[in-house]
Amino acid sequence: MIFKQLFNKKISAFPLTTKLIFTYTLLTIVPMGFLGFIAYYQYTKSIEEEVGEYVPRLVEQVNEKIENEIKKMEYYPDLIYNSGDVMAVLRDSTEKRQSQKLRNEYIIKSYLTKTYLQNNSTTILGAFLVSKNRVFASTTLPYKNFGFKDGSLPYTDTFSSLGDMQLVLPDQINLSFEGSPPYFMLVKQITDFDNRKNLGTIYIAVDVSFFEEFLAEMQQEKNAAMWITTKEGNIIYHTDEEKIGSIDLEISKYPILNGSFRANQNGTRSLVSLSESKELPWVLVHSMPIKNLTEKTDVVRNATIFIFIVFALVTTFISIFFAWKVTRPLHKLGDIMKKVEKGDLLVDIPIHTNDEVGLLAKSFRSMLAEIRELIQQKYDIELRQRTAELYALQSQINPHFMYNTLETISMAVEDEETDEVVTMLTLLGRMLRFSLSNKDSLVSIQNEVQHIEDYLRIQQFRFEDRLKFKIQKESNLLDYYVPKFVLQPIVENSIKYGLEKRKDLTLCIHISEENHSKESGEILITVEDDGPGIDQEKLTKLKERLESDPMTGRDSGFGAINVNARINMIFGEEYKLNISSKEGMGTKVSMRIPKIDSYQAMILMQREEMNKKNGEN
Repeated sequence: MIFKQLFNKKISAFPLTTKLIFTYTLLTIVPMGFLGFIAYYQYTKSIEEEVGEYVPRLVEQVNEKIENEIKKMEYYPDLIYNSGDVMAVLRDSTEKRQSQKLRNEYIIKSYLTKTYLQNNSTTILGAFLVSKNRVFASTTLPYKNFGFKDGSLPYTDTFSSLGDMQLVLPDQINLSFEGSPPYFMLVKQITDFDNRKNLGTIYIAVDVSFFEEFLAEMQQEKNAAMWITTKEGNIIYHTDEEKIGSIDLEISKYPILNGSFRANQNGTRSLVSLSESKELPWVLVHSMPIKNLTEKTDVVRNATIFIFIVFALVTTFISIFFAWKVTRPLHKLGDIMKKVEKGDLLVDIPIHTNDEVGLLAKSFRSMLAEIRELIQQKYDIELRQRTAELYALQSQINPHFMYNTLETISMAVEDEETDEVVTMLTLLGRMLRFSLSNKDSLVSIQNEVQHIEDYLRIQQFRFEDRLKFKIQKESNLLDYYVPKFVLQPIVENSIKYGLEKRKDLTLCIHISEENHSKESGEILITVEDDGPGIDQEKLTKLKERLESDPMTGRDSGFGAINVNARINMIFGEEYKLNISSKEGMGTKVSMRIPKIDSYQAMILMQREEMNKKNGEN
C-alpha cells in the first residue's frame, strides 16, 4: 500500500507532457518490438535451414571439380615413356662406371626438370624416379627424407587409385620440402611393355595450392573456413595455413560424411557441411559461424527496424504535437530572432496563426520590414554620395595638371622653343579630347596607354632629363577595357613624391596577362618607380585605408585610394590595388582586373548609369 502511494506520488509529480509521451511510447515500442523480434527470429531460422541444404550441394560440386582436376593429371606419369634415353637408362641394370652413372643421372634429372617442373612449375613441387635401387629426383624446392614411414620405397596397392595411377597423402610418406608446402603424391609403376618387366616407379609431388582456385567461391563468407582431411583427421589442406598437417580432433564427432549439422568450434556455434570424395581418400569440410547466417537477414532486420522507428516517431509526434502545440511556434520564433540578431534580415517567418503567437509573429514581421526599408534608404543615400564624390574626384585631376602644363608651355614660349611648344600643345590637345569626348567610365587599354604616354611626355618637357619612363604592354591585351584615368593618379603620385627628394626618377609601366584559377585569365597592371619609397608607418596606414572606406580623408594617398574605390565599385571587392614599397628603394603599385571586352564593358557601363540615375532619384 505504501509502495503504491509512493509510486502514484512520483507519477503525479511528472508534467502532463512527460506522462503523455511515456504512455504513447510504451504503447508503441513494446508491441512493435515484440513483433519485430518474432519476424527476425523466424526469418533467421528459415535462412539457416536453406543454407544447410544449399551449402552441402555446393561443397559436393567443388569436391567433384577437384577430383576432375586430379584425373587430368593421370597422363603426368606416362610422359616418362616419351623419352627413349630415359627408358634406355631404366632398362640398363648392369654395373656402370662412375662417369656413366653421372651421365645417366643427368639424362633423367634433365628430362624430369624439363617435363614436370618447367611446364608445370606452379603445381608440381618435384618428381622422383625409383628404379632398381636408384633414385633420380628433380624438385623446385630443397627436400629431405624421401621415403615412406617404414623407411622403404615400396610400390603397393594399399594407396588410393585413380585408374592405374595411385595417390599418396602426406601422412603416408616422410618427404618434406623447404617451407613445408602442403602436397600429395601421384604414384605409378613404369612398365617395359616390350618384355612386360617392371622398370621402376615414378612419384610426382603436387602442390595443393591449386585447390584455392576451386575453393575461392566458397570462401566469400566472412570467417568461413574450408579444409580437406582424411577420414582419420589428418588435414591435407586448410584455408588457415597454420592448421595444414595438424589433426582434426573433432572428425570422430561428425555424425555424417555428407550434409550439414551444427557444431561448437572454439566456443562458436557453426554450421558444418561435409562432402566425402567418391574416388579420393579425403573429406571436404566447410565451416561457417551461425552468426554469419544472421547477417543475411540484414534487409529484413533493417526494414523491420525502419518500420518500427517510423511508427514510433509518428505516435510520439502525435503526443508531442498536443503537448507542445503552443511552445513549438515560440521556439521557432526564437530561432528566427537569433538569425536576425546575427544580421540576417531576410528571414521568413512562417507563422500565420490567429492566436497570441501569431500576433507576435505579425508584429515582428512588420518590424523587420521597417528595418529593411530604413537600411535600404541609408544604402541609397551612401551610394549616391559615394558616386558623386568619385566623379567629382575624377574631374579634379585634370585642372591641376592643366595648370602645370600651361605654365611649362608659357616658359617654353618665353625661351622661344617653338618645336617643344607645338609638341606639348599637340599632346595636350589629344589629352583634352580624350578627357572630354569620351564620357564612358571604361576605355580600351590602348587609349588609356596612349593617354598616360602623352601625359608622361608632357611631364618630361617640364622636368627634362630628371624624368624617364618605359611602357611595356602585350599587344593582344590592347582591345580589353579598363577604368578611365586608372593610371594617371598613380603616375602623378610617383612623379610628385619621387622628384621631391630625388634628382631623377624612372617609371616603368607593365601591362601583362596573368592566368590564375579562372579560365578566362586576368590582366595585371603595375606602375613601378625608383623613388624614395614610403616609410613603413605611412605604408601601413595607406594599406588600412585601402581596406576600409576609400572616401574618407584627403591625404597623399588620395590618387591610389580613388583608383582603388573605382576598381572595387566596377569589378567587385576581390579586385583592388596592391602597394609594396621600401624606404629608399622605390614603390610598386599593382592592380589586377578581369578581362573585359567591348560587349562586357558596355553592359557594365549601362549598369553603372542605372545606379547613378537611381541615386539621383
